[in-house]
Amino acid sequence: MAVRGLGCPVRFLLTAGQKGDAPQADALIEGLPADFVMGDTAYDSDRLRQGIAAKGAEAVIPNNPSRAQKCPIDKHLYAQRHLIECCFSKLKQFRRVATRFEKTARNYFAVVTLAAIVLWIR
Repeated sequence: MAVRGLGCPVRFLLTAGQKGDAPQADALIEGLPADFVMGDTAYDSDRLRQGIAAKGAEAVIPNNPSRAQKCPIDKHLYAQRHLIECCFSKLKQFRRVATRFEKTARNYFAVVTLAAIVLWIR
């Protein structure tokens, strides 16, 4: 999920449960203007960091413990990542999003879209 600075969802993708998060990151940030791109340790890859730098943005992603060459991180900016977690929490307040009653991905995507619209209206 891509989230704007104030914690409102901008773009999200549905993937299979066994797929990793990092391969989806390029599609999420493509075409979105940003000065900073934040993510958790799962998004720490050289390919993603280079893609973010090519867009003229700064990657605020903590280093994976297995990374040999550590990259610097602005801890004050990373502290603002709680807005992303708050966005997930707000979306999960909608029962149909949290419990995923929908049987098809298309219907679940529609429910998440409606919940995101409500968050934007608030």
